[in-house]
Amino acid sequence: MECPLPQINANEEEIRQIFETVKTIAVVGLSPDPSKDSHKVAAYLQSVGYRIVPIYPRGGEILGERVYRSLEEIPFPIDMVDIFRKPAAIPPIVEAAIKRGDVRVIWMQKGIVNDEAAKRAREAGLIVVQNRCTMVDHRRLVAGR
Repeated sequence: MECPLPQINANEEEIRQIFETVKTIAVVGLSPDPSKDSHKVAAYLQSVGYRIVPIYPRGGEILGERVYRSLEEIPFPIDMVDIFRKPAAIPPIVEAAIKRGDVRVIWMQKGIVNDEAAKRAREAGLIVVQNRCTMVDHRRLVAGR
């Protein structure tokens, strides 16, 4: 199935600025399975200096970090929410991020587009990235300099 082109998306300069300013990233749908893309991407982001906060329904620990079951459970500020979930699951994640008041960026990974949720996030003042991989973009825009 082809992923639709997003109507709302950050530009290259906004994405570069995201990587230069973000420090703490909540990864929604971070799998404990090292063969999964979410795990590989989060491990990469962690390896280049970002604090990763795993969001996964079973709790426990992933990549040496305590797992939270939802954004609402995280007791400290987060800058960005990196989402590895189906497009239909995005709206409540965006609402939780907006409600927190500290999230500045919503990032929907490669293959994930939800323009309705993106519009809601942008209206609330958040930067939105859709259908892009944080690892690929970081390597291209920041690490490759």
